[in-house]
Amino acid sequence: MDSSIRQLFLSPGHNYFGHHGQPAGEHPLIEVEAIECVAGRGIRGDRFFDYKEGYKGQITFFAWETIEALRRELELPHATAAATRRNVITQGLDLAALVGRPFEVQGVRFRGTEECRPCAWMNGALGHPQAEQWLRGRGGLRAQILCDGWLRRTP
Repeated sequence: MDSSIRQLFLSPGHNYFGHHGQPAGEHPLIEVEAIECVAGRGIRGDRFFDYKEGYKGQITFFAWETIEALRRELELPHATAAATRRNVITQGLDLAALVGRPFEVQGVRFRGTEECRPCAWMNGALGHPQAEQWLRGRGGLRAQILCDGWLRRTP
């Protein structure tokens, strides 16, 4: 696939997942140059590593093109891809087309399982009351990791 990886992120803990009706957590999102993908387990060092067998969101992807459109259309010039708390920020990859399909990035194989549906937390994270609604249908991709390997930010 002709695509690139703009950014890679890990977080040691959950800020939103499992926090319904409670305040968001304060675990940092750490930008890294590379991540280790472990088949069937997740990303080493990330909050969902070994979460549960067969978990649909062992790794998450988000399109750089979506963050650019969000900046323009919601007039949020300072919005960052990090605010989405997805692991891999891609460019040139049609994530919606990968739901239910196997695919490969940098020699690592994945299976797209479902859209990363945005939630109400996105309004606060991105600083706009319509962020969740705007992101519906373009919130990214959850995937399972099918083989071990490394993803690296594309220079």
